[in-house]
Amino acid sequence: MQRGKERMERTKTEDESQRKLRVCVATCNRADYSKLAPIMFGIKNHPDEFDLEVVVLGSHLIDDYGNTFRMIEQDDFDIGSKLHTIVRGEDEAAMVESVGLALVKLPDVLQRLRPDILVVHGDRFDALALATAAALMNIRILHLEGGEVSGTIDDSIRHAISKLAHYHACCTRMAEQHLIAMCEDHSRILLAGCPSYDKLLSINHRDDYVDTIKSWLGDTVHERDYIVALQHPVTTDIQQSVKIYGLMLDALLSFNKKTLILFPNIDAGSKEMVRVMRRKGIEQHPNFRAVKHIPFEQFIQLLEHAGCMIGNSSCGVREAGAFGTPVINLGTRQTGRETGENVLHVRDADTHNKIYHALELQFGKRYPCSKIYGDGNAVPRILKFLQAIDLDEPLQKTFCFPPVKDPISQDIDHILETQSALAIDLGGTNLRVAIVSMRGKIVKKYTQPNPKNFEGRMQLILQMCADAMRDAVCLNCRILGVGVSTGGRVNPQEGLVLHSTKLIQEWSSVDLRTPISDALHLPVWVDNDGNCAALAERKFGHGKGVENFVTVITGTGIGGGIIHHNELVHGSTFCAAELGHIMVSLEGPECSCGSRGCIEAYASGMALQKEAKRLHDEDLLMVEGMDMKLTEPITAAHLINAARLGNYKADAVLKKASTALGVGIVNILHIVNPTLVILSGILASYYQAPVQHVISERALVSTQNIKVVNSELEEPALLGAASMVLDYATRRKY
Repeated sequence: MQRGKERMERTKTEDESQRKLRVCVATCNRADYSKLAPIMFGIKNHPDEFDLEVVVLGSHLIDDYGNTFRMIEQDDFDIGSKLHTIVRGEDEAAMVESVGLALVKLPDVLQRLRPDILVVHGDRFDALALATAAALMNIRILHLEGGEVSGTIDDSIRHAISKLAHYHACCTRMAEQHLIAMCEDHSRILLAGCPSYDKLLSINHRDDYVDTIKSWLGDTVHERDYIVALQHPVTTDIQQSVKIYGLMLDALLSFNKKTLILFPNIDAGSKEMVRVMRRKGIEQHPNFRAVKHIPFEQFIQLLEHAGCMIGNSSCGVREAGAFGTPVINLGTRQTGRETGENVLHVRDADTHNKIYHALELQFGKRYPCSKIYGDGNAVPRILKFLQAIDLDEPLQKTFCFPPVKDPISQDIDHILETQSALAIDLGGTNLRVAIVSMRGKIVKKYTQPNPKNFEGRMQLILQMCADAMRDAVCLNCRILGVGVSTGGRVNPQEGLVLHSTKLIQEWSSVDLRTPISDALHLPVWVDNDGNCAALAERKFGHGKGVENFVTVITGTGIGGGIIHHNELVHGSTFCAAELGHIMVSLEGPECSCGSRGCIEAYASGMALQKEAKRLHDEDLLMVEGMDMKLTEPITAAHLINAARLGNYKADAVLKKASTALGVGIVNILHIVNPTLVILSGILASYYQAPVQHVISERALVSTQNIKVVNSELEEPALLGAASMVLDYATRRKY
């Protein structure tokens, strides 16, 4: 009796070890069959290890969608059950009723088949019914392509199926991380790749693609000279989907290329899209071939050799990447998916012109092939994963909560729109606002006299900015932020003007950032005009790529900025780079700051104007050859002109000014030791040579070879204000 008992136990153990895994694969439509078919073939090729049962439901069994169950039969699969589960209507209510009908019919089938595991794909409402029925009947579920993000109601359905499923075969590393973040057990997740890539990569580069193109599009169509279009409804915004579909068709009509257009899927809104297609005469148009179904092998060849694909099908962001086929993804249906370089998103597809422009950008291009979604070995991994499932293992899940990063994709708006800044320059005489592009081009400039009081000035700033913002839309400029250049001492961290120059009245203790930001809803940067000139040189001028340099502004006053180790020097009380107030004489002329002997008191435009007036009052300015009207105001230019014509008095004044400026710059060289000095402002061209001479005579030997150059920037204050925005504003993300 003991030996007999041992024999029976041994026989039972051998039977269990030899028991085949009973796998049920359920397919709902043409798209998911392309992913499931490779797995079905793999299971069928291992009859000693698996029993395959096939269940067909959904749009496979509908005449209008090509009765695609026949291609399953043509692939020599025995279909165990055909379930008519679609309630016609193609609206939201019909989708719900279809799920309910499937839930009514599925229990009998699953009870009869009694699979060990049910394989479900993707994010269709039919698949949700399958997963719900299997989970409630304690049938293990393997979910394919979970963890992806594509937008619309599909995301909710996909994630709901993932929560019902016991095992997961995902396509990408990011999808795997999403599943982990959704609390799925890492040990039950397989990073397999997409099964369709196994067939896709194996049939790539077939020689019969020319025959395939001709059979679907005609004998005159060549590779890369046609478009594949496939647009599905977005069930969470059907009206917008239909609008985008119409705009896409208009753009394709205008683009005038042969187009293979597939009918949309059976989701709510598809009827309206088909009506739009027929209203525009697409089915009769000579440039279009409208079809309901194409066998996967042929569709892949057509996709590989197309000049472009347009629409919102997942194959555009998945399979097309393996060929480098350019893709235009319209709307929000696939915006969360990982993509290769070949995908250009037109999320806000609100105009025919925007879609047409995207076609111009993409058509005929070729991109690097991408294997984000698979390497051609998904099926062997999935079969091995199935073989490793322990049927005695409990169904209960365990959970964990790691962080996940969101993907970032390219967007058409970043190509069509010029990223730009709004720049404000507060001068003593004029208030200027400009739209400045990323490359430093002043797209449009506005100038008004600077009001004398605070209220008038702030009101004018906001009004000019509002005008510029409106114009920016027409000029196709995306404003990233606002940069403000102003005279005086500025706290850039808080956006405050602490103390202003005498030229700008009522301009101390002023918060510029808050009112501008509140009015325009944009980030705002504020800095001193001298610092802005240095920033402009760093981004657009001679300072580009130079780690240490000094900019000296020689205009009405003397100012500047210091760049040290690629950073602007502000100082502990925001008083660094007050270069005009470096003292070069203990008993020099009085400066506007109240001290004596400052560079500004010798070399600024105001100082030279003062000396020119003095000489003019003493009848010592005019020389032969000078042409000056009696009513013309005396300026520094007259002094320079007189010196050039031989006026030794004017020449002496200018030599003293040049020496003072040169000595001041020598002091700068000895303190911060830059590699370059850039002179900016209206007097820069005159001072450049004399200052270089003073440096060669008076500076330490180690600094005598430092170059002094003239700025080539026409608007350093505006460009510097813009550079604060363009360097620090983050790119707008959709």
